[in-house]
Amino acid sequence: MNTRSNFDSNLMQLKEMLLEMARKSETSIKEAIAALINQDIEKAEAIINGDDEIDQLEHDINDKAIVLIAKEAPVARDLRKIIVALKISSEVERIGDLAVNIAKSAIHIGNEKHIKEIIDIPKMMDMALEMLSESLTAFYSEDTELAKRCAEKDDKVDDMYGRLIRELMGYLQQYPNNINQITQLAFVARYIERLADHTTNIAENVIFLVTGKRFDLNA
Repeated sequence: MNTRSNFDSNLMQLKEMLLEMARKSETSIKEAIAALINQDIEKAEAIINGDDEIDQLEHDINDKAIVLIAKEAPVARDLRKIIVALKISSEVERIGDLAVNIAKSAIHIGNEKHIKEIIDIPKMMDMALEMLSESLTAFYSEDTELAKRCAEKDDKVDDMYGRLIRELMGYLQQYPNNINQITQLAFVARYIERLADHTTNIAENVIFLVTGKRFDLNA
């Protein structure tokens, strides 16, 4: 195998590891929200304990990237590909951490009767995870237009977050004995909003990968 083919093969392996890491983070987010809705403490604890797998994948990606840089001494666009993979793995690891935070909120609420059916938070999650899927597809296919369209959805998530927080704050006087639950639900909404932000960062890195220029897609 020639040097170019060897580099491309290793880079593809790096991408596959990153996509596996993203799949695990996405699953953790979905399961954490399910644990919150169903008040499944055992599932919430399993999500917290399973975060080590995502962390290990990030370490493996970092190690492979370092070896690639040391052995291949890539320059220009090839080096950008490795750097962007590292940056995206960091964003995905933080998404895994958000799943842990949501699971902890589910545990804090425990079996306390919900003040209302949890509907808006899953809707926010669906939008944010759709963004995540699109941003990773954009990374894999180096599609800057898809990356930009993905980031545009961040405003919708922000709007949903704003409406939900206003609603929750309105419940503080109505349900004075449920302040802990209201606060934890507000935290969860914030975690989903942060998920969308991390996804926008991934989209920005895709544009940097292809163009070599930095774009603020939140501007």
